[in-house]
Amino acid sequence: MKLEMEKTALVLIDLQNGIIGHHSAPYTPEAIIKRAGELAKAFVAKGGFVVLVRVSTLDGKDMLHPATDQEQSAAAYPDGWDVIVPELATIDGTYTMTKRQWGAFHGTDLDSQLRRRGVDTIVLGGVSTGIGVDTTAREAFQLGYNQIFVEDVMGAANKEMHDYVCQTIFPRIGKLRSSAEVISCL
Repeated sequence: MKLEMEKTALVLIDLQNGIIGHHSAPYTPEAIIKRAGELAKAFVAKGGFVVLVRVSTLDGKDMLHPATDQEQSAAAYPDGWDVIVPELATIDGTYTMTKRQWGAFHGTDLDSQLRRRGVDTIVLGGVSTGIGVDTTAREAFQLGYNQIFVEDVMGAANKEMHDYVCQTIFPRIGKLRSSAEVISCL
């Protein structure tokens, strides 16, 4: 597998202060951040497009509030919870975008940013495997993007959720690879 850098983007989901520590199975937050940083630096060095996606809110009213069986937390967000982790935020040449829901495409300019650059392949990682990454992956699939899921740059609330999505969903909508395999294809 060889990746054409002018047609490939790295998209990293919710690697931010208030989320990464809560979703870290089967990999530790430190391991996820380290490998994400290595990927991002490799992409930038090869002239690739890197998107750092964060979830944030202005006042809570801009977030989705559908009726669900599981009660949604109304907790206040601490200062800095929506800031991309420093290990990634300090990498020059990345694009940071904000979403207001699980997926990174709905209600954002991600699709426009990718298409205007001629991107047809997304390398995807982040947290949570079964929420933000999975929702973004399904949206990308519906939009016709080729996808590579970086299994060791993802984490979930528990190993079972991570494994289910990686073993059942992702192989149906893209390719599952390690960060080392992706870097070797750049």
